[in-house]
Amino acid sequence: MSNTRKLWTALAVLLICSFSVLLWAGGEIFRAAPPMPEKVLTQNGAVIYTRADIEQGRQVWQSMGGMQLGSIWGHGAYVAPDWSADWLHREATEVLNIWARRDDGSASYARLPAEQRAALRGRLQEMMRANTYDPIAKTITLTEDRAAALSNVAAHYVSLFGNDPATAELREAYAMKESTVGTLEHRRSLTAFFWWTAWAATTERAGTVGETLVPDQAGVVSSKVTYTNNWPSEPLVGNTPPPALWVWSAFSVLFLIAGIAILGWHYAVTHGRGEEGHTIPATDPFALLRVTPSMRATAKYFWVVLALFLVQILLGAITAHYQVEGQEAYGFKLSDYLPYSLARTWHTQLAVLWIATAWLATGLYIGPALSGHEPKYQRFGVNFLFVSLLLIVVGGFAGQWLAVMQIMPLKFNFWFGHQGWEYADMGRFWQWYLFIGLLLWVTLVGRSLWPIFKGPASDSKSIVALLFLSTVSIGLFYAAALMWGEHTHISEVEYWRWWLVHLWVEGFFEVFATAVMALIFTRLGLVKTSTANIAVLFATIIFMAGGVLGTLHHLYFVGTPISVVALGASFSALEVVPLAYLGFEAYHTWKLGKATSWMARYRWPVMFFIAVSFWNLVGAGLFGFLINPPLSLYYMQGLNLTALHAHTALFGVYGMLGVALVLFCLRGLRGQMVWDTKALKVSFWTLNIGLALMGVLTLLPLGTMQLLAAIEHGYWYSRSAEFMQKPIVELLIWMRMPGDILFSVGAVALAWFVLRLWIAPRREAALAGNAEAGDA
Repeated sequence: MSNTRKLWTALAVLLICSFSVLLWAGGEIFRAAPPMPEKVLTQNGAVIYTRADIEQGRQVWQSMGGMQLGSIWGHGAYVAPDWSADWLHREATEVLNIWARRDDGSASYARLPAEQRAALRGRLQEMMRANTYDPIAKTITLTEDRAAALSNVAAHYVSLFGNDPATAELREAYAMKESTVGTLEHRRSLTAFFWWTAWAATTERAGTVGETLVPDQAGVVSSKVTYTNNWPSEPLVGNTPPPALWVWSAFSVLFLIAGIAILGWHYAVTHGRGEEGHTIPATDPFALLRVTPSMRATAKYFWVVLALFLVQILLGAITAHYQVEGQEAYGFKLSDYLPYSLARTWHTQLAVLWIATAWLATGLYIGPALSGHEPKYQRFGVNFLFVSLLLIVVGGFAGQWLAVMQIMPLKFNFWFGHQGWEYADMGRFWQWYLFIGLLLWVTLVGRSLWPIFKGPASDSKSIVALLFLSTVSIGLFYAAALMWGEHTHISEVEYWRWWLVHLWVEGFFEVFATAVMALIFTRLGLVKTSTANIAVLFATIIFMAGGVLGTLHHLYFVGTPISVVALGASFSALEVVPLAYLGFEAYHTWKLGKATSWMARYRWPVMFFIAVSFWNLVGAGLFGFLINPPLSLYYMQGLNLTALHAHTALFGVYGMLGVALVLFCLRGLRGQMVWDTKALKVSFWTLNIGLALMGVLTLLPLGTMQLLAAIEHGYWYSRSAEFMQKPIVELLIWMRMPGDILFSVGAVALAWFVLRLWIAPRREAALAGNAEAGDA
């Protein structure tokens, strides 16, 4: 059996096993999810909330922006609080104050002596951690004291999400618009949903005999964990990291070291094989590429990519500014027209949309370029898909504006408004439309590649097959966004949502990009096809080995059992393993860029590829592993250290790769025109330096401060207005400006470069050896 066939077999077995375990983990998550009660009662039988209240509260939360305004169970935006942690702390404090006033005659719990405070905390933990859910009646029963505290906290939230002057200062600190939730009825139901998420975070999951690996000690009651595995950190109710988080965090480091050692041994044994006897072409093989009508039609995609990129940067600046001025922008009441939750929604969605559009256009361009075949009506399909993508963006964004402004009726929100799930915010109608569009994209790419599969056997078939399979996977796996309904349990929604965010973007897009890069370099004649086949398949195997089950590291604290934590910790560590050797990949890419004089034409696309390797190592690797182990994420989830990883990995890896692919495609579309390489040089360095400054000057120091606050005082404090309004925090946020400005200069320079290729272009002189003067 050939090496290539062995690798294909290994990849197939790996994917079958990995997805089988991932589906099993999903079943465990659904089984162990926090129960949704039909009624919440006091000990006297009075009804506090019904299931209908909780369900409607979730709908209201989604319509106002959901995870784009604060967070739930740590997933979401960074400016407003995590509502689960905030409610939990407020409710616990209210109970303690009620007891202090009634039983001890003190004005508040904080004024009691330390000994009495300790006694009340023990009493509070016993009450709040007790699981009073009745699975037969499907009710939760609360003490009268807790019900009174709940009522007081609910009143605070009713005031906060309205326009009550008493909470106006807090709304400004949270960057919330006035009347964030339009009606009193909806504000009251919103409190039911917030309470339920906090209840799950502090209520111990009903355990079974033998669930723990540790034998019970005689006379000692074994500790249990809450539905969210004791997240968030909250000293008042005894929420501390459970032992399993310490153990599996240690094992994740062990797996990382072992994986790097094994990969290092493999690299040492196989490095240099198959490189002998390869002759690099004397001229650029792409110089005489025939540009078909459908390939030419992809140009408009690249224009839209740059337009979306520029708008995304503008919205990013607006969301950052909201952190210091709250509801305004230099005195203008911006929140009345573009609330923070909407600006952040569009900012995060546009990041995915412009990068995905760049990759989709590359697929449409590369298919005919590889096969030399222009299928019938291919250009029409490319144009039809382009119009559809525009309709999805405009329609989806319009629906989100109507929802967040509380104009769209709640009953239409799920289908046409704002779903509230970060990175999966579009209404279901627009998600279906996008899914159908992706299937059309798969069809267009597949039919253009088909002649390669029908033709005679060749070494490149293996890479082309991997490219096509990744294309199919990108199209089909977006279906994960369609797997939940309007009232699906939030733990189940989170499971499927991370299939979309992690597997779709970080999994199959990664394979697609690897295959495209390999095909580009093989068609340029810089790499032997047989060598590239093995390298790409092996890279895919090591990426997917940790990538599939690494999805579970996003699900530690959303109502999942400890078994999911163990799997997520183990395999997310393996995700970092291939990134440890990206320095070699970057050096190899740099050598290819210097391999021959005509490669000067591709200098800046190659430089962006090198940037991808750098940010893969730093953003995805170092900053990713910083937050991935369970114990780390217990304290860091939803802090600016998470944002540090998100920014440096999303743009640093996928954004830089999108730019590189755009430039390679433009070499074919407008390669006969003089390229303004000064603009590309400015773009490359300012984008990279700007991104680095964002992280070093703001996200890293601010996230570290929040981490220390979460460890010392509890998670609620690290996200509170009291902490986020400190002068040092505001200074750190203002320190984003140098990086943001440089980054914006880079984006404008890139847009100017592309614009000049169509507006008043200059045709280049005849090239000697296909080398472009000025590109060196």
